[in-house]
Amino acid sequence: MGHIESLEKHRLKARLIAMSASFLVGALLVAVKFYAYQLTGSSAILSDALESIINVVASAFALVSLLVAAKPPDPSHPYGHGKIEYFSAGFEGALIILAALGIFKVGWSHIIHPQQLPRLQFGLILLVGASIVNLILAIGLIRVGKRTESLILIADGKHVLTDVYTSGGVLLGLLLAHITGLYWLDGAIACLVGLNILVMGGRLVRQSFAALMHASDPELLQEIAALLSKYRKDIWIDIHQLRAWRSGHLLHIDFHLILPRDFNLEKAHREGKEVEAIIKEHFGGTASVLIHLDPCTDPDCPVCSRYLCGLRGEDLKSQIPWTWETLISTGGVGERLLVANKESQ
Repeated sequence: MGHIESLEKHRLKARLIAMSASFLVGALLVAVKFYAYQLTGSSAILSDALESIINVVASAFALVSLLVAAKPPDPSHPYGHGKIEYFSAGFEGALIILAALGIFKVGWSHIIHPQQLPRLQFGLILLVGASIVNLILAIGLIRVGKRTESLILIADGKHVLTDVYTSGGVLLGLLLAHITGLYWLDGAIACLVGLNILVMGGRLVRQSFAALMHASDPELLQEIAALLSKYRKDIWIDIHQLRAWRSGHLLHIDFHLILPRDFNLEKAHREGKEVEAIIKEHFGGTASVLIHLDPCTDPDCPVCSRYLCGLRGEDLKSQIPWTWETLISTGGVGERLLVANKESQ
């Protein structure tokens, strides 16, 4: 457990450093972009700066969320505090959507009433520099988020990435406006970039909503199914009602394990602890596993591969393969066999 705790402390430290960097760098770049807007009067640059302000606010919220999510479970929050990460991700997605609406408003006004852009070249240089810094920051946040399994960092990295897209669209629009003299392009490009931001914000909100509603994660379920199938024993007759959900960096797994009904309590408990240990070791100690032990019944005989059994009333016909589709089933043996047959076709 000491190694696991040390690893988690290291992950938390990496998350906090990355998010602090996001906040500080974001605040600096907001100042740079507003200075560029003051020089040029560009609606596109103003839209970019507005999007960056929301990024800084979201980073501050996410930093607080990381500190709260790191708190261990307590009597009032027995499953921990990790769910706040999903609230944070949803909040950030909502802010992205608000930023997009603000961009549409300013951009449309500059399409209707185009205006010349003074000192544009210097403004573009500032924007290019800010975009490069933002791109490096976004890549770093996403990488650290994936390495430390933090949805907050991944969400913030994607938000910063939208800022890079915004700046890229702004640069393109301003460059075209400068070359052609068609200054309404300033507002038009801002609106196009706002549309892209709106889509990305919507995706982030849906992802957060799915996590809060415990939507099934096929990749995670398949990983668990493959692990259980790898270590499967003939006395582990079947597994059903598999469920798994994340709460921050913690993973909660529960399922029913069918064992021979002639096992005494001690032996059944030992088998359950063995399965639990396999799962916990695989997920680096971040998994909480709850196993409901069920005694086998006569309908289980056709799928049971335990040949030396004095209780068998019917020979083995077809063992149920442990895929995530069969393991999540809540039906009986017949229904799970139907699911397995459909997969094999």
